[in-house]
Amino acid sequence: MKIQSFIGNTPLVELKTFDVPADVRILAKLEFFNPSGSIKDRIVSYIIDDAERRGLLKPGATIVENTSGNTGAAIAALAATRDYRAILTMPDKVSKEKQDALRAMGAQVIVCPTSAPPDTAEHYVTQARRIHAETPNSFMLNQYDNPLNAEAHFNSTGPEIWSALGRSVTAFVASGSTGGTLSGTSRFLKLKNSAVKSVLLDPVGSIYHRYFHEGVVDPAQIAPYFVEGAGEDHLAKCMDFSVVDDVIQFTDADAFDTCQHLAQREGLICGGTSGANVWGAVQVARSMTKPATIVTVLPDSGNKYISKIYNPEWLSQNGFKLGEARTLEPAP
Repeated sequence: MKIQSFIGNTPLVELKTFDVPADVRILAKLEFFNPSGSIKDRIVSYIIDDAERRGLLKPGATIVENTSGNTGAAIAALAATRDYRAILTMPDKVSKEKQDALRAMGAQVIVCPTSAPPDTAEHYVTQARRIHAETPNSFMLNQYDNPLNAEAHFNSTGPEIWSALGRSVTAFVASGSTGGTLSGTSRFLKLKNSAVKSVLLDPVGSIYHRYFHEGVVDPAQIAPYFVEGAGEDHLAKCMDFSVVDDVIQFTDADAFDTCQHLAQREGLICGGTSGANVWGAVQVARSMTKPATIVTVLPDSGNKYISKIYNPEWLSQNGFKLGEARTLEPAP
């Protein structure tokens, strides 16, 4: 069997070392159990399968995509098994581990400045679109605006959570960049039970928090942050705010401090978005006044970030002091 056969049906584990009310549970889906190591395997296989069925992706084709690394890894892995070429653009904040893994699978990696404003020639999304336009027999997943992104989670992640927990699910909490995970999973869970709360986590420096609460996109608020794979500097069409009940901001420190907690108390070495997701799940859990089950996802493994968020020297150089974030503070 090819690696695609092992995508999905990832474990769901309960996190028990966080300070939340005794009758509130936090469960996390371990998405780094997917073959290429992240939740993005779900959408890449779904979109590629659809493109092949419709004749949009043909033998010998080149797959072009902009990525923060995990979508790229899924593309590179599947391209390697189906004789496609992969060209991937990414911002320069993406970890060296991610970049090296893509190259190891034969992908061409083009690194672009994180500071490049949206729609400029240097921006990694613009670069991908240009390469796609200039490359014959190429296909672009267009993960930020492709409705199949969310549909993949509606048809896999959501049903898996519901099958395991049913009506006990109180809230689904996740950070978002393309918005596919949160939108598709939340839409399915709300279809089964309209009372399920959907909470998006957005890093400081991203546009989604203010857009949700005020309907404003302010370019002046766009600022650099270190967490990879969360937040955005433009509105992704895949992000469906109609299924979102709240948006909570988090900081890099919130995410990275929670990553340390997960590693040292739960035995889970996870990426920055996992730390953000669990931090947010803790905040939602602390707001509950009756028994509840909060569900989130751990999108990828911390093995992709050893040189960064698990490196004391890197943390110190970038001004992070572990333990300063609010993850472990007692509930008020």
